[in-house]
Amino acid sequence: MSPARLPFALALLLSATAAWASDDPRMTVAERSGFVETGRYDEVIALCDTFARLHPDAVRCIRFGTSPEGRPMQALIASRSGALDPAAARKAGVPVVLVQGGIHAGEIDGKDAGFLALRELLDGTAAPGALEDVVLVFVPVFSVDGHERFGAWNRPNQRGPREMGWRTTAQNLNLNRDYAKADAPEMQAMLALVEAWDPIAYVDLHATNGAQFEHDISIQVEPVHAGDAALREVGRTFRDAVMADLAAQGSLPLPYYPSFVEHDNPASGFEDGVSPPRFSTGYFLLRNRIAMLVETHSWKEYPVRVRITRSTVVSVVEQIARHGRDWMRVAREADARAAALGGTRAPLAWKATDASHTVDFRGYAYTRTPSEISGQLMTRYDERTPQLWRVPMRDTLQPSLEVTLPRGGYLVPAAHAAWVGEKLAQHGIAFRTLTKPQKNVTTDAFRATQASPGATSVEGHQRLDLQGAWVREPHDIGAGALFVPIAQPKARLVAALLEPQAPDALAAWGRFNTHFERKEYMEDYVAEQVAREMLATDPALRAEFEAKLRDDAAFAASADARLDFFYRRHSAWDARYNLYPVLRTDTVPTGDAAP
Repeated sequence: MSPARLPFALALLLSATAAWASDDPRMTVAERSGFVETGRYDEVIALCDTFARLHPDAVRCIRFGTSPEGRPMQALIASRSGALDPAAARKAGVPVVLVQGGIHAGEIDGKDAGFLALRELLDGTAAPGALEDVVLVFVPVFSVDGHERFGAWNRPNQRGPREMGWRTTAQNLNLNRDYAKADAPEMQAMLALVEAWDPIAYVDLHATNGAQFEHDISIQVEPVHAGDAALREVGRTFRDAVMADLAAQGSLPLPYYPSFVEHDNPASGFEDGVSPPRFSTGYFLLRNRIAMLVETHSWKEYPVRVRITRSTVVSVVEQIARHGRDWMRVAREADARAAALGGTRAPLAWKATDASHTVDFRGYAYTRTPSEISGQLMTRYDERTPQLWRVPMRDTLQPSLEVTLPRGGYLVPAAHAAWVGEKLAQHGIAFRTLTKPQKNVTTDAFRATQASPGATSVEGHQRLDLQGAWVREPHDIGAGALFVPIAQPKARLVAALLEPQAPDALAAWGRFNTHFERKEYMEDYVAEQVAREMLATDPALRAEFEAKLRDDAAFAASADARLDFFYRRHSAWDARYNLYPVLRTDTVPTGDAAP
C-alpha cells in the first residue's frame, strides 16, 4: 500500500472501531471483521429493517422486486426532506439519486461502502444537511442471487474480501449487459424502480479488473460525449466535482476506464468511448438522465476500496443536494428537445478516431517477457516501483452509426405487438394500439441485403448484424399494430430499440431473426420451367440474364444461383424475406387507437 493510500484505510478502520465500541446495530459484517469479510444477503435484509426502525423520519426499507430464486430485492429510501415516496418527491421537486451496488456481486465494494456512507449521512458526520435536499435510493445488492453464490476465488484478480458473490445471476445473465434488452427479472424490477423515482442521476458501483497501477478509481459519466448537449455540460460538471473531491482526499481518480487498447500491453495506451445501452452509462443518456460508472481498482486492498467508494457516494449526494434542482430543470428541457427530434439525424453508436495524444499515467515498472507456461508475452508488474507511463490516449469520438429519425414514429405489426409492447412498457416508452386496419399506408421499410447471425450465443441470444437500407413502400397496417411516436422524451431510447442496426436494438439481440430466415423454395424442375417461360416473354430479363452469365463467372458456374435469379423475380418469391417487420412512418395515425 502506498503512503498516499494509507490514511484512507486507517480512517476506515478507526471509524469501524468506534462504531464497534458503541455496539452500533447499523454496523456491517465488513466493519466488524476489519474489512476482511463481507456479509451474506441476510445482512442486507436485516440492515434495511434496522435503518428504517432507527430512523423512522428519514429512512424507508422497501422491496422492489423478487429474484428468480425467490429473494427479496431491497432498497433503502433516505431523505430528511419529508419526501420518502416517489409522489412526494415529485410534488416537492426534490432531486433523487439512485445508487446501486452489486450488479456484479463479486465486486461488492458498493454494498459495504453504501451502508457506511448512509450511516454517516444520517448521523451528520458526512455532508451535514445534505439529506435535507436530496432523496437517496440505495440498492445495496442488485444481483441478489449472484451475491449468494459465495466463494473465495470468485474474483481471482481482486484483493479482498475473503469471500464474495458471483458475476452473473442465477440464470447466468450478466445484468451489466441487460439495461436495453431487459431480459432478467432483476433488471425489469430495477427499471420499474427507476421509472417510479425518475432519478436525475444513477450511480453504478463496481470494482474493475485489469493491470496493476497506482490509480485507485475511475469515474465515468454520460452524458459527456453523447446525448443532449446541455446535459453533457451537467455531466462534465458532476464528474469533475466528484473527481476533485476524491483527489482532495488523496485518491488518484481517472475520467476513463483504464483498459489497454491491446490486451496486457501498457504501451498501447487507452481509448475512451461511449458504451452502448446494454450498460448503464450508455442507457441513461437515452433517457436524458445522468449515469455515473464507478470502478475502484481491484488490486487495492478491500478497506481502501470501500473507503474510496464511501467517499464517492458522499460526494455524489453532496453534488445532487447542491445542484440537483438545477440539473432537473436542464433534464426537463432535454426531454422537450428529445420530443422534437423527429426528422433529424441522430447518432446511435460512437467510436474513437485514430487521433491520439499523450497522457501521463501513474503505473508501476513492468517487464514483458515470453512465458514458458503460455508461450506468449506476459506482463509482470513491480508494485514496489511506481513509474510514470507516457502513453497514447484516443478520446476524440465521432458517431459510427447515424440515422434519420422518422417524423411520426414506428409501426410494430400485430404479430409482434404483445412482446414488443411489454418491452416498451418496461422502459416507460409511450405507444398506442391501433384498433382498426389501415390500407396502403406510406411507410419506410428496412430491407436487409445481408443478415449475419452471430456464431455463438451472447447472453442467451443469437445476435444479428443487418446490412441494408430503408426504402419508401406502401404497406397495409393491421388492427392490433402498435404506433410508437418519436415525439416523446425517450425518443433516443425508442430509436435505440427499434432501429434495426443499432447495437442494442431488439433486432440486434436476435428478437426478429425468423424474418431473416428463408422459409419457402422452388423445386429445381419447377424453376427450370419458370425460367424458360420468363425468358420467352421478357426480352429485358433475357438480356440481363445473358449479361450476368457473361460477366460473372461465379454466377455462371452455379446452378443454384442461376435458378435463384429467376425465382427472385417471380411472383412466388417471398416479398417479406429479409424485411424487418417494424416500419417507419412520417405521419401520426389518426382514428381509433387505444393507449
